[in-house]
Amino acid sequence: MENKDDKELLEKTIAVERLKAVPFFEDAPCYPSEQLVRLRNLGRQMEIDADNERRKGLLQEFCTLRDSLTRKGNAPKRIYLWPEGEMPVMTQYKDNYGCRYNHNPDFRPYLYEMLLPSDRKPKGAIIVCAGGDHGDCVVSEGYQTCLDFNKMGYHSFLLLNRPNRNPWTEQECGADTARAIRMVRAAAGSYGIRENQVAFAGFSNGGLTGEACIRYYSGTQKTTDHFPDYREDDLDSYYGAPDAFLCIYGPRYKGAEFDYTDVVYPPVFFAVGREDTALDNLNAALPDLLAHGVEAEVHTFAGVPHGQGGITIMGENQYPNFQLWLQLADAFLQDVFQRRN
Repeated sequence: MENKDDKELLEKTIAVERLKAVPFFEDAPCYPSEQLVRLRNLGRQMEIDADNERRKGLLQEFCTLRDSLTRKGNAPKRIYLWPEGEMPVMTQYKDNYGCRYNHNPDFRPYLYEMLLPSDRKPKGAIIVCAGGDHGDCVVSEGYQTCLDFNKMGYHSFLLLNRPNRNPWTEQECGADTARAIRMVRAAAGSYGIRENQVAFAGFSNGGLTGEACIRYYSGTQKTTDHFPDYREDDLDSYYGAPDAFLCIYGPRYKGAEFDYTDVVYPPVFFAVGREDTALDNLNAALPDLLAHGVEAEVHTFAGVPHGQGGITIMGENQYPNFQLWLQLADAFLQDVFQRRN
């Protein structure tokens, strides 16, 4: 009979070793995709396998693969959102006890540029944020989605912000998003786009992040409204909320309150599977948005569960109908951008 202490030690070891892999997933543009996919699948197998001996074997394979990963020769660099010591802070996060979160207290939010070739005229820019507290979700919902939008003619930006409730507040995750939007707007000319062609796409918890940005940084709201000690810089002169919001199975929770005071809510596009519990959240949020004059487009997909964004990178396509959301979002964005010429 297996010792209880041995099981607990294995759980702790798995948690520590998986946490060490997070930077590889979140720096997905820097590593071979097929290796990241294999690493992700091994990690998830460890979560669901009930046999501890098999889990030990999976853990060994996981660690061996993780430690063998090498950066691509042309790997891009992180673009940190905040200068050292200037990030607005509200949450007193000091200890990631038990590896509860994917990010340790020293995490610094950043972007990756995923730009079109210089000979292609971009349709606009999209900042993409994966769900959960990121980790291996970045490979599919983040990185693959950026690639998908590149193919459709958009500059893409992969955002690694402080995730909502993991453990940071809406004001903090929204501040990171607003900062990323301002950075893209400030460089709009060099990107070959207009300043009002910057969209945000958030999956699951990333959708909550997108709405937090709108809630606290749209209209005339400033970062100093929520962080009085924050020192503004040149980027703060640019508008911090998106021109269009793609909320992919990530609307606010049913029963959550939303204060529209000072908010300028952009046109929003929803995509959610009809077997996804997030559909209940959408059914609750949508009437409220419409009642406040928000322009919304909604698409639901038969038979589709949660978490199917960018899943094609995993070699999976069980729900091909859901992949239609990309073309629908493209049409939505072009309509929004063209009306703002």
